[in-house]
Amino acid sequence: MIASLPPVLDERVRAVSGDLVREVVAEIQAAVPVYRPDPDPERDPTVIVVRNAGAAIFYCLENPGDSAHPDIGKWEATFREAGRLEFVQGRTMDALQTAVRVGARSAWRRLRVIGAEIGVPTDTMLVLADRIFAYVDELCAVAIAGYTNAQATATGAVERRRKQLLKMLLADPPVSPHAIRELAETTDWTLPRQVHAVAVEPSDTEGRPGPEALADLTSTTPCLVVAEWTDALAERLPQRRIAVGPAVPLERAAHSLSVARRALALVHRGVLRADPVLHCQDHLPALVLLADEYLLAQIVRDALAPFDELTQKQRERLTATLLAWLETRGGVNEVACRLAVHPQTVRYRMHQLEELLGDRLDDPAERLTMEIALRGAILLAHNGSD
Repeated sequence: MIASLPPVLDERVRAVSGDLVREVVAEIQAAVPVYRPDPDPERDPTVIVVRNAGAAIFYCLENPGDSAHPDIGKWEATFREAGRLEFVQGRTMDALQTAVRVGARSAWRRLRVIGAEIGVPTDTMLVLADRIFAYVDELCAVAIAGYTNAQATATGAVERRRKQLLKMLLADPPVSPHAIRELAETTDWTLPRQVHAVAVEPSDTEGRPGPEALADLTSTTPCLVVAEWTDALAERLPQRRIAVGPAVPLERAAHSLSVARRALALVHRGVLRADPVLHCQDHLPALVLLADEYLLAQIVRDALAPFDELTQKQRERLTATLLAWLETRGGVNEVACRLAVHPQTVRYRMHQLEELLGDRLDDPAERLTMEIALRGAILLAHNGSD
């Protein structure tokens, strides 16, 4: 705060205080367009600007520069609230600081003219100038504290609502679409028609996925929901392994997350390759086969039982040949090329397979079961399962 004005100067300034406030407001509005009148009376900043300018000027007139003055708390509350209102009205801290400094220069020009008219010594006026601009810095600091506190409070509230929206989208059983829409309207996240749920590896490294994602990165099972996965999202989550679930309708977000978490678990077990970002869409057959590993193991045992009496080497050769034959639709030369063996070797092995499997080779349903079993056996072998 500034020291009390010399009595004669104080008297003259009070006499013109109304005009002084109007001049200050006019200069602020000329310099900072956001403070100009708004057609919407609820957002019109004019009343706030007049009130704050008047409060600042009259506080200078009525209070000495004493930090222990009983009105100091009231003064701080007034300008902290001014900062809060700036945030609520959607204006910036830059606008606020500019307005305060423009207003101070305007008030000082009038004060300097009045001082010259009544003969206030120059040294006194210079001391007052120094104190006025120090007061301006103090005023800015208090108002900005109010602004940033309001900003932090609002940001925290929005983040809490976004996390709640994430929980609702991933709830099982599903939450009503009406409740989801109502909550979404209180966040800055537009409900898309389709989403990807994303399983994220826990990490001590902080990540900020950005406003396009609903995120919970602090739980023991971190996850996101996004309308579309981008490389930029991965860059904002460094040193974390990520599994992106398949695109699903909004109401199936929980299913997408289930698939993504299963994929991430399979990566950790060495079944799926350890890409930094694994897209489940590229691994759907493996994910389907491993959805019930016990049942898959049963299919493997039953379908491949005819190979049980063979040696390990014979079993490996014949199952590899059978899988290649199923995949290439029976072309001997293609099978030979894939296995890097002579076509005659393929014919010999196929004769052995016919002896082991008989009519099953001609039955489409049996061929499908055998291919599932052969692929499942490979996946289970990576997993170390029986």
